[in-house]
Amino acid sequence: MLLNRRKSSMNHQFKHLALPYFDIADQLLFDWIKINSCYDETTSKVGQPFGKGVKDALNYIGKVAEKDGFNVAYNDGYATEISYGQGPIIGVYAHADVVPVSGSWTYPPFSGTIANGRMYGRGTSDDKGPAMAAYLAMKLLKDKGLINGYTARLVIGGNEERGSACLHYYFHTLKKPQAVAGFTPDGELPLIYGEKGISNYKLEGIVSLNPIHRINAGVVSNSVIDRAEAIVDYNEKWETYLKATKHHYEIEHINNQTRLVIFGKAAHGSLPELGINAGLILLDVLGNFYKLDFLTKLAQQYRDPFGHNLEAYYESKLLHHTTYNVGLINYESGVFSMVVNFRYPETVDLDATINKIAGQTDVPVTILMRSHPLLFDPNSSLVQILLKAYQQESGDFKSQMMTIGGGTYAKEAHNIVAFGSHFPNKDDHIHDVDEKIDLVDLHSSIGIYARAIYDLGMHHALKK
Repeated sequence: MLLNRRKSSMNHQFKHLALPYFDIADQLLFDWIKINSCYDETTSKVGQPFGKGVKDALNYIGKVAEKDGFNVAYNDGYATEISYGQGPIIGVYAHADVVPVSGSWTYPPFSGTIANGRMYGRGTSDDKGPAMAAYLAMKLLKDKGLINGYTARLVIGGNEERGSACLHYYFHTLKKPQAVAGFTPDGELPLIYGEKGISNYKLEGIVSLNPIHRINAGVVSNSVIDRAEAIVDYNEKWETYLKATKHHYEIEHINNQTRLVIFGKAAHGSLPELGINAGLILLDVLGNFYKLDFLTKLAQQYRDPFGHNLEAYYESKLLHHTTYNVGLINYESGVFSMVVNFRYPETVDLDATINKIAGQTDVPVTILMRSHPLLFDPNSSLVQILLKAYQQESGDFKSQMMTIGGGTYAKEAHNIVAFGSHFPNKDDHIHDVDEKIDLVDLHSSIGIYARAIYDLGMHHALKK
């Protein structure tokens, strides 16, 4: 029976079955984007560990799924689980939390504005849009009676951008079962079979930086700093000095103090070379203006985002080269701190590298988190089934699977790879101003994900 059902369903493309879900996708995503689901410590409590906005976003998709007849569990506010069927679990892991907003947007970042065939807003491409496509792929399969002999399960977490405490709680505290196969729609198409290791390390110590009172730059470690601010003693020479640098800045004199703001360009922390780090620029201008070698040294060491100036550049054939993104800088009451988001290939010894960096740093260095590199066999059944699903639904047989510097839920869940939904040669401005998703890509993803879930499900159902 399973064989016959599989054969009949393969006679058509899922992209045609997905057509009735396009308008639904637009409306549901529009409403979801309106929920500001940045982590909010001030509203964190039992039942909403990541704040009210994240809880609202997780509840939103859960209530949609309940109305559509899925089984839904909210898992103490850590992750919303949506499932249907019985048998081996095909898992899809997406996230509803988003990185904070900064910079000047063309459209309000939580408006879901549609213009020129694109929806704009924080989370449209990372990761609410892909999550919605995966949900509607499951709804399509359920509506068509194509979830048989396996369980389709979508888990939407609330803490991916800050370390994935959501899935850690889901698997290790609640002891939820792992999937036999699946994907996370939080990467690139056609498919990602490898991810660099990721570590955040922190430089922190007591430093005298007179006449600087305060430095504040960055909102999360895994984004390039696009705004950096300092409060210093009043000095009328700052205006002339900054004009000569040609940096984008603001300056304000308040009583006996001067406020300096440097603007850069945001980018994802895995691709720091695509941004302009305002924090490093601020350290450089402050260091040069006041002759503070501590600051100019840091600015020089981290100016090259690949680690050459740290003498800590490494590369491999599979996962390519190291990157160092300075994501957070703070100075107040004589204490300086800086958090670096470090991404590295499988050939790197993390502890040895951090020790080497610490040896040339004037304040102590500590590792805050570590996530080891991930590599899947490109010829495995999981990778090949997903690759073929993309090719058959998109008609693109030329684009190659890849490895990336980004980190996804593939490191938190077993038997999972990152699979879209960012199409080849597209820039969706992830972690940047004017984040967007092309609606045609959103719609295409529904069919791709439906085929992927179905093919994985049938593969494992037939193995029982």
